[in-house]
Amino acid sequence: MTQHSATEFSLTTVSAPSTLTVRVGGELDYDTSDELVDTVVARLAGPPAPRHVRLDFAALTWIDSIGLSALLMIHRHTRAAGAALHLDHRPDVLERMLRHTNVLGHLTAPVAAGEPGPPEEGGVTGAVVS
Repeated sequence: MTQHSATEFSLTTVSAPSTLTVRVGGELDYDTSDELVDTVVARLAGPPAPRHVRLDFAALTWIDSIGLSALLMIHRHTRAAGAALHLDHRPDVLERMLRHTNVLGHLTAPVAAGEPGPPEEGGVTGAVVS
């Protein structure tokens, strides 16, 4: 488990065999969004590469448009890695943002069969995993 601390923002990462969970606390905005994206992207590189990325927002207090942009960037990276993105424990402020911008379905859509994913253990890099 890794703990990042800041005055109004915190990230806690927990890795399990096929799942990366990142607990986000405080304000996700211009000053903090890069740290969240960088953390997820670094963990997506593995090994092992997670099949599921769970962002836990139980302690989120605020999100702005840059925070939403960070979620879209994370979606891009998880999709490229063939991992499913989950947005857990969404507080009202996040729920309103996702519904108002109509991106909730986009961010949490299942990974389609045939999309590239992380190679299976002992597999060939670049192989399509269904």
